[in-house]
Amino acid sequence: MNTRVIMCVDDESLVLENLEIELQKAFRGIYNFEFAESAEEALEIIDEFIVNQVDVLVVVSDWLMPGMKGDEFLIQVHQRLPNTIKIMLTGQADQDAIERAHHEANLCRCLFKPWNSKELVETIRSSLAIL
Repeated sequence: MNTRVIMCVDDESLVLENLEIELQKAFRGIYNFEFAESAEEALEIIDEFIVNQVDVLVVVSDWLMPGMKGDEFLIQVHQRLPNTIKIMLTGQADQDAIERAHHEANLCRCLFKPWNSKELVETIRSSLAIL
């Protein structure tokens, strides 16, 4: 199959809708996009992608989500997909969680809500350039 995917995970559907608009505009059909409203849902999708040999290139995740915090989620993503670029997009992460994600999930960058669309797109673009 070998599809190339950027995944966004946030418990707020409005955030996901905005990310979809921004990323579709920025990457105009170069990548496919997947959106999940929880870390648990995202991990199920990632497990399916692994079985189907779908390349998850980037995961953009919120930190404060019900059930599982973003740092824990990104650590689990890293265990499954160590080469995937991981970006935290949050308004509420504490410094310890960010540091933990850097050390245990190889977090590429933490951006804060409200995010700057240009900064997010450039972070993704520059990270993909080194893959």
